[in-house]
Amino acid sequence: MTNKRYKALVTDRIFFGGVDAIEEVTENEKIDVIYDLRANVNGELPSDISIHQPLLDDAETQDDSIRQAVNKVIEAYKEGKNIYFHCNTGRGRGGTLAAATLLELGKAENIAEAEMMTMAIRPETDIKPPFKEALKRIYK
Repeated sequence: MTNKRYKALVTDRIFFGGVDAIEEVTENEKIDVIYDLRANVNGELPSDISIHQPLLDDAETQDDSIRQAVNKVIEAYKEGKNIYFHCNTGRGRGGTLAAATLLELGKAENIAEAEMMTMAIRPETDIKPPFKEALKRIYK
């Protein structure tokens, strides 16, 4: 079996990675909705089931953008949908939303644990300091 460019955050339900894995994940998994976390998308979204749900860099809007994205993922999950979310590489924004999702689902008790779990699933995860600070503000 080949090494997949995406990983399952929640078995058979929630997946994350980079934009380059969309074709692979939609071929291998029954994906109902894709959340594109990139701040800027040049041109069209990469899939007809993609929704632009950006995690923003601006400190004033960053917390709200993370809250909105995680709420969309949790809502879709509760509706029984299978979800894929991605940024460009699946490391920064994707890792941030993965950690927030684990916290929201009660699978992690704190940010450090959520980040460790995310890195165990996808070792290339690299939550940037501004996003980690936003998570600390959201999940006090």
